[in-house]
Amino acid sequence: MDKTVTVLVERRIKHPLYGKFITRSKKYHAHDDNNQFSMGDMVLIEECRPLSKTKSWKAIKLLSNELNK
Repeated sequence: MDKTVTVLVERRIKHPLYGKFITRSKKYHAHDDNNQFSMGDMVLIEECRPLSKTKSWKAIKLLSNELNK
């Protein structure tokens, strides 16, 4: 997967009956034109036209990386 990053998006929702918070996650394939992002980086993604069968998102910028934590 050249020029592609897999981004895991996690969100917390409240269970409608029990009130407990549940973590839901989904993976998106995003286009990384310069291969500048690596594993552990937190990136901003934006929806774009379909670039392939599974890729319709673009990685815009680096928010933080694993070294800054």
